[in-house]
Amino acid sequence: MRAGDSDAYAELVRRHAHAAHRTAVFLGAGADAEDIVQESLVKAYRALGGFRKGASFRPWLLRIVANETRNLHRSARRRVAREIASQDLFLGTDEAADPATSALTAERRSELLAALARLSEPYRRVIACRYLLDLDETETATVLGWPRGTVKSRLHRGLRRLHRRLEAAAPAASELSVGEVSHGER
Repeated sequence: MRAGDSDAYAELVRRHAHAAHRTAVFLGAGADAEDIVQESLVKAYRALGGFRKGASFRPWLLRIVANETRNLHRSARRRVAREIASQDLFLGTDEAADPATSALTAERRSELLAALARLSEPYRRVIACRYLLDLDETETATVLGWPRGTVKSRLHRGLRRLHRRLEAAAPAASELSVGEVSHGER
């Protein structure tokens, strides 16, 4: 098989494709699971020359699937971070404010968005729904498809983590309260 016997490889694919798909799903690939499996199978085929003789194919393939799934998450996090950081529409600015205040507000907004982008997806989603989209807890639960208690607990933990990130980023950032973002707690 290492020499490139495509029939032997096809048999291995038939035996292990289901496990590869389950692995991708369980590791969080979601709707991209089939694409992850296909990409993993192509990478495995190309890397057959490096496959250790006598080793088990299944764990080797599943490791490739796990790596591809992790890469999917990394690229998604980077994309979301770029998208969030580039969006001024989340936090409006007061056009009439004096230039010094506008500059400070823009800096704080940038720090907040950067810290928000570094949070894990569940925390980022719940904070964005609750404060940036100005939804109440019930609306947030509906949008995210979570129980209201999950919204409350993730919001609490997410805000705590966001606050710590802002404090760590800069002393000026710690002065920014979530109240400035939310325009008042509910």
